[in-house]
Amino acid sequence: MKRQLFFRGLLGFPLGIAIGHVVSIVVSAMVSHSMGHASYFVCAPALIDLTGNELNAVILQTLLSGVLGSVFAASSMIWELEDWSIAKQTGMHFTITASVMMPIAYLLKWMDNSFYGFVVYFAIFALIFFVIWLVQYWVVKKKIDQINAKLK
Repeated sequence: MKRQLFFRGLLGFPLGIAIGHVVSIVVSAMVSHSMGHASYFVCAPALIDLTGNELNAVILQTLLSGVLGSVFAASSMIWELEDWSIAKQTGMHFTITASVMMPIAYLLKWMDNSFYGFVVYFAIFALIFFVIWLVQYWVVKKKIDQINAKLK
């Protein structure tokens, strides 16, 4: 189990970097569209200011995106703990991912660094988590229903 946890985390690192890059493209497209001209925003301008230059900001964002990917990938093993209830699995997975996502998002200036910004970002994170959870729950339930139907 520890070996599988390690390898999932290792695989999650480049996946987190890739997802972070795609998110930067999507955000750039949305911001550029509202500004009326095409621009690519590799990271938040406030992060560039914080780190002193764009290269340092990109390096920090890349590393922390990798950390996020590792945590999300490794924590996915929680769903395989058959002796845990779905409520316990959900609560633990949410707690682990949120406790890593929120400080990283705060540090990387993905949210307004205020109480209001934190609450809004947390609410968006929780909503996305809940929607993904519902979709996965529905898919698994449908598969279980199909298996049970074949057994009858």
